[in-house]
Amino acid sequence: GAMAGGTRPKPKSDAGLNPDKLKQVGRDVIEAEKRAVEALASRIDDDFVKACHLIGECEGRVIVIGMGKSGHVGRKLAATLASTGSPAFFVHPGEASHGDMGMITDNDVVLALSNSGETEEIITLLPLIERLGIPLIALTGAPGSTLAREADVTIDVSVEGEAAQGLAPTTSTAAGLAMGDALAIALFEARGFSEKDFAEFHPGGALGRRLLRISDIMHRGNEMPTVTADTLLSDALIEMTQKGLGMTAILDGQGKVIGIFTDGDLRRTLDAKVDVHTARMGEVMIPEPKTIFADHLAAEALSMMEEHRINALPVVDDNDLLLGVLNMHDLLRARVV
Repeated sequence: GAMAGGTRPKPKSDAGLNPDKLKQVGRDVIEAEKRAVEALASRIDDDFVKACHLIGECEGRVIVIGMGKSGHVGRKLAATLASTGSPAFFVHPGEASHGDMGMITDNDVVLALSNSGETEEIITLLPLIERLGIPLIALTGAPGSTLAREADVTIDVSVEGEAAQGLAPTTSTAAGLAMGDALAIALFEARGFSEKDFAEFHPGGALGRRLLRISDIMHRGNEMPTVTADTLLSDALIEMTQKGLGMTAILDGQGKVIGIFTDGDLRRTLDAKVDVHTARMGEVMIPEPKTIFADHLAAEALSMMEEHRINALPVVDDNDLLLGVLNMHDLLRARVV
């Protein structure tokens, strides 16, 4: 049925829609995009070849990532690569940082699209990509950007400006699409006669930047919440509140970790109607908790936390002596996630 109120409002006068003006703007945009795409021809260089080699000899898949308009270009590029014989899929980096990146293996190659080269969601994933030791190819309009510096190969898709005076990405997405197609089709054609060339080509190593270790971000000394097995639960809660890490480690007389107790354990304990003023930590703690060594990568702490669905880890030495404490927020702050 008709909507309440009847007919759609009539458009205001057509004065604003001058036919000549419409055609002129349409042509201007096409010309601007044509110039942007034409400028790419001179950038098909040795870096382009290296990118083709990285994709061509990839034993896994090409993981394409991009946000916003770059994401739309990325989805199209992943589809084009897949249909021309280079297995590829698109991952939305905003979601990727929360676990989707688990599907990336160390046989894959990452192709990141970011006009600015500073897209936060992509920059956040760089340590993860580096941890896997896999090649990173950047398609960016900013060759001096963080993404470009971290990438193994950077392909410059910069444009003079957007056709709509920077209101919306236009020429930049046209350039990204064209360069993506160039990569996909070059690979497709080249595979026909030089499968062997790809196999013999071994690209250089992964990014050189050292990854964060647990020791770089853990809490030490007085910052560590610690109690003993005979501490009263009520006193342990004061220690947890003062240290503010959402947990406490339980130590024996030698300083070895024998248990952990978190905010989540507190909720479960209260649900079980335990009296906080009489219960001692030995009765309510989680014994033999998961722990990690200080020299391990922070990224390993992240995968442990995700795998075991925990938010805190005591950091210990070979003898289980407590050296530090780490929680999920530390990893978030350090952008390990």
